[in-house]
Amino acid sequence: MLTIHVAEASLGTAVLVDGAYVAAVGPYEELAAAHPQARVRRWPGILTPGLLNPYGPELLEGAYHPDPREAEEFGTEPITGERARAIFRADPARRGASARRGVQRLLAHGTVAVAGELRGRAALDAVRRAGLAVGQRPQELPGPASFSPTPLVLLPRLVPGGPARFAVFDVPDRAALVRRGASTCVATVLAGRLVYRRK
Repeated sequence: MLTIHVAEASLGTAVLVDGAYVAAVGPYEELAAAHPQARVRRWPGILTPGLLNPYGPELLEGAYHPDPREAEEFGTEPITGERARAIFRADPARRGASARRGVQRLLAHGTVAVAGELRGRAALDAVRRAGLAVGQRPQELPGPASFSPTPLVLLPRLVPGGPARFAVFDVPDRAALVRRGASTCVATVLAGRLVYRRK
């Protein structure tokens, strides 16, 4: 099914998605006129190629992401360091669910690709199942491990025939995205599928 994604601050530029691939990038009016049968998804803010998070191992293997039902015991934020290692030692089966919740947090921050050498099966499976791309780490890492690292690492522009992998941020422009960070994400698309949408 054809879908046109258009964001209000992207100066009329839209993306036509056909299955898992980008079919066209261009002015919304032209794409809509050429494909009147396409479903249209309208978003606030800007549509971008999405982000590479260079901290895959740190966020998916080195941190424990508590289940919401564990909030009383562990809180809601990721747990790192010796406390995370102790949780995994006490119950190694927690690695899989933690990695899946970590991937969901990445998607909620417009991440479409991760970098860093993932060694554990749980993290590798979570990344593969979500459809996240795996990239190379930048030579210089942007500060401490974070879901919204500074500076953000934006992927190359979307092109026809390329993977339908992108994110939408509720900001007026890229400068505001850099200033306000990846927590402004409203939607993430991987392989043409809407995998995150802010409620």
